[in-house]
Amino acid sequence: MHNMIWLIIMLPCSALFSGIGIYALRRKKPMWFWSGSEVSEYAISDVPAYNRANGIMWLAFSAVFWVSAILGYLQIRAGAVLLITGCVIGIPVLPIIYGKIYSKYKQ
Repeated sequence: MHNMIWLIIMLPCSALFSGIGIYALRRKKPMWFWSGSEVSEYAISDVPAYNRANGIMWLAFSAVFWVSAILGYLQIRAGAVLLITGCVIGIPVLPIIYGKIYSKYKQ
């Protein structure tokens, strides 16, 4: 029962981060990172490459959630450990990676 609840909760979370990644990959204007901020087209030298890097970043982060969802369905403790580890490491690393992406493509 708990494993099914885990799966029901984790699948939308996983899909959300994957959706952000896919949105970034398909976006024509530069993708932002922080809520409420915008990145000017004139501030980025190669918008498609910048968005591709952003999309890959978000898809990689979502992979932790997908694997955790499946693993948690099979063995809930293992899924929870993976999710917590992935978030504790991933959440602080995301702004660092984004900063490197922005620095690489800013004009």
